Amino acid sequence: MPGGGERKNRVCSLFSFDLMREGYCVVYLTEYEQEMLDGKYGSASKMALQVQVAVGECFGAKRLLEASRVHVASSNQEADVWFAEKLLKLGGRCRITPTVNPGFNLSYLSRYLSISREDAGLMERARRAYRDLGALLTLSCTPYLEANVPRFGEILSYSETSVTIYVNSVIGARTNREAVQSSLCAAITGRVPEYGFLLNENRRGTVLVQVDADLRSDFDYQLLGCCTQKIGPGVPVFVGLPANPSQEALINLGTQLNTTASYAMFHIPGVTPEAPDLKAAFAGREPERVVTVTDDDLHEIHQIISQPPQKIDFAMFGCPHFTIRQVQEVASLVRGKKLAAEMWVLTSSLNRELARRTGMLQDIEQAGGRLVEDTCIDQPCWSHLKGKVGVTDSPKCAYYAKMRGMDFVVRDLASCVQAAVKGEVS
Repeated sequence: MPGGGERKNRVCSLFSFDLMREGYCVVYLTEYEQEMLDGKYGSASKMALQVQVAVGECFGAKRLLEASRVHVASSNQEADVWFAEKLLKLGGRCRITPTVNPGFNLSYLSRYLSISREDAGLMERARRAYRDLGALLTLSCTPYLEANVPRFGEILSYSETSVTIYVNSVIGARTNREAVQSSLCAAITGRVPEYGFLLNENRRGTVLVQVDADLRSDFDYQLLGCCTQKIGPGVPVFVGLPANPSQEALINLGTQLNTTASYAMFHIPGVTPEAPDLKAAFAGREPERVVTVTDDDLHEIHQIISQPPQKIDFAMFGCPHFTIRQVQEVASLVRGKKLAAEMWVLTSSLNRELARRTGMLQDIEQAGGRLVEDTCIDQPCWSHLKGKVGVTDSPKCAYYAKMRGMDFVVRDLASCVQAAVKGEVS
C-alpha cells in the first residue's frame, strides 16, 4: 500500500542545505513522499505536496503524517475555485474523499431570490470542480455530525471555524486550523505536516476559565465563547459550567471561540475526552493564568455584539448549520402561526429531509419560513438583505453578515422566533 517506505536521510527537494545552515526547519520525507514530490504520481500531487511541505517548514514540522479525513471549507469565491480548478486541470484526484462547506443552493434559491449570472456561474464552477476532484458534496459546515465523523485520536485536516474546534475539543481527534487550500492539498496527497494541535504538548490546557455566570440555555454558551478578549491566548479550560452541556451548547461555545478569536481547542473537565478531570486538562501543570467570567461579562458582550431592540426585516438561523433538534425547536415555535418577517433556517440536506419526513418542514413553510439546505449566510445570494435589520441567535452570523451590509439583533432562539412572528424585537 502506498504511503509507507523507509524515511529517507535527506531533505525534500524544495529546500537547499543553505536553509539548514540558516536555522530553518527542514521537513524530512518518506520514499513515497519524495516520489510524490518528484512528480511520480502526477503534477497535481506534486504541487499539493509542495504546499504541504511549505506549510510544514513555516511551522517547524519535522515530518508529514498520514491523514485519514479531510473537510474543505470552500468559500466558493474566485480564489478558492481557481485553486480547485488548477489542481483538477493538473489531473488531480483526492486520495482522501473530503466533505465540503456549503455555498448556496442555486436551484432552490433562484426561485425566490434574484441571483446574478456571475454569482450563479461561480457557484456552478465550484460544485463541478469539487465533484470532479472526488469530494463528497455534503455542502454543510457541520460534517462532524453526519457524514465525516472522526474517532478519538484520528489525524485530520479540517478547515472551517465550527469544525476544527469541535473535532479537537469534543471528539478528541486532531487537526490544525487549516486553510481551504491546505486542507484540499491534504485530500490530494493524504498528508499533513506534523505541528500545532497534532502534537501532545500543544493540546494541554493553559488558561483556567472560572465561569461565575448563570448559563441557563444553549445561547448563553454563545456569549461565553465571545468573551475571548478577557480569556486571552492559549487553550482554555472551563470550570463552573452546568453538568452535561448539550451538543448544541458545545457547538456554540467552540464556534464563537474560533470566530471572535483563533482558538482551536478547549477543555471542560469531565466532558471533553482529553480532560477527565482538571489535572488531566492541564497535563499535571499549573495554569499560566486564571480568568473569571461573570454575568456582567456576558451582559456586556451581548450589548456589544447586538443591535438594540427594534423592528426587524428578517430572521436568519443556521450559522453553523442547525442540528435536527434546533430545527425541531423552530418548527414547534412557529406551528400554527404566521410570520411577520421572512425567516431563513439553514441546515444540512440530511436534516432537511428528516424535517420533511416528520412534518417539521411543513410547519415552517406554512408559517411563511424557508428551510434551506446547502447554503451559508456568507454568500452573495443574500444581497436583497443588504441594509436591512435581522434577528439571529448566532453571533457568528451577525459578524459575517455585517460585512455584507446586514445588521442583527442577537437573541436566544425562542426570542428570535417570537420576533419573526411579531416583526420586531421588544
